[in-house]
Amino acid sequence: MARRPLDGARGKRPFVLKLGGELLEQPQDVERVARGIAALARKTPLVVVHGGGKEIDAALATAGIPKQQVDGLRVTDERTLEVVVAVLAGAINTRLVAAVRRAGARPVGLTGADAAVVTVRRAAPITSVAGPKVDLGLVGAPTSNGTPRLLTDLLARGYVPVVACIGATRDGQLLNVNADTLASHLAADLGASRLVIAGGTAGVLDERGRTIGRLTGRDAARLIKAGTANKGMVAKLEACRAAVRRGVGNVVIANGREVRLERLVDTGPVTGSTQVVR
Repeated sequence: MARRPLDGARGKRPFVLKLGGELLEQPQDVERVARGIAALARKTPLVVVHGGGKEIDAALATAGIPKQQVDGLRVTDERTLEVVVAVLAGAINTRLVAAVRRAGARPVGLTGADAAVVTVRRAAPITSVAGPKVDLGLVGAPTSNGTPRLLTDLLARGYVPVVACIGATRDGQLLNVNADTLASHLAADLGASRLVIAGGTAGVLDERGRTIGRLTGRDAARLIKAGTANKGMVAKLEACRAAVRRGVGNVVIANGREVRLERLVDTGPVTGSTQVVR
């Protein structure tokens, strides 16, 4: 169900940008992304959500913990959750916040657990694309609990919330949350003008490796069923479909390595990207 759009700073609706962890792995990449965030934040109220998949994978390998994923979603046990929280809420979030501050903006590092930015419940077992049902473990599914007031208060005061994809249940249990899912949920709850999911590929690719410029929710479902979309793209498409269903009218999957982030404030088409529509 669509929410009434909320006005943020400077009388504009918020913009939600999700950054894939692949855009934050090297110091020079973090600095480039931070400059883009700062430039974008000068034009529109901005909420940033980030992941950190490869850095989590490396930390798990160092700790001797096997990696498990299904359709781009991480299967999370207690040991894995400890690593996820340490990497996302600690190393990556703090590093990105520092870089955005150097770039001239006013970032505030958060997780979804802070002041109920997002309340989650433990995700139900999913039916994988391959067929079997899988229990994802300590993974959270966001629940609609009203407007995230901490975010709107920060936006109204000119801050840039930078949110790591960790959530908490009503009784305080921390859970791992897919970053695409969290960004989609926050975009809908905030009545965002646009949701951009920025990663390392040029949008959604067809079977010949060409970018699909525009997809409806039904098109996306067909790609998933046919196996054309796989791994992490399944989670991205499901998140985009959810955002569109809940009233976010402008949803884009873009190549964050090539697009200049500050140009995303224009809600027109983005070269080398896929727009997901109702």
